[in-house]
Amino acid sequence: MTRITRREALTGTAAAGLVTMAGFSFWPGQSAAQDQELTVEDVLFDPANPVMGNKDGDVTIVEFFDYQCPYCKANHPILKDVVENDGNVRLVMKDWPIFGAPSILAAQLALGASSLGQYKTASDALMETEGRLSKELIHDTLTLADLDVSALEKAYEDSREK
Repeated sequence: MTRITRREALTGTAAAGLVTMAGFSFWPGQSAAQDQELTVEDVLFDPANPVMGNKDGDVTIVEFFDYQCPYCKANHPILKDVVENDGNVRLVMKDWPIFGAPSILAAQLALGASSLGQYKTASDALMETEGRLSKELIHDTLTLADLDVSALEKAYEDSREK
């Protein structure tokens, strides 16, 4: 198995994030609300997004991901290893559910878990699933991770009202 260095993982993740951000900056049909430009600070320090690793880390990585994306799932253990072993990496998690209703449900429940201080548990469990997600698989996965799905749903709904 090829071992990826920390520098390669950080460079690859940063490049993927920049390509994603650049691609969406050219998305047609923006509304007036979307015309307001986001700054790098807005993306890096949005309090609505979960942060893993060292919240005061000297390196910040912003990961845009979908729980059904095979590339996101393949990269997750590498990124997790970098964050845990380095100790100075701040990982901002940006749920980007692009693969349909199961992706949206998984993101909502993970964000509900974030409100309860259980984001890492929920996110890691969902990233370890194989294949396409379904409502049943999402619920079973989170239940096996000792999370209360009803509480996650309620926490997500409550956080939307803020």
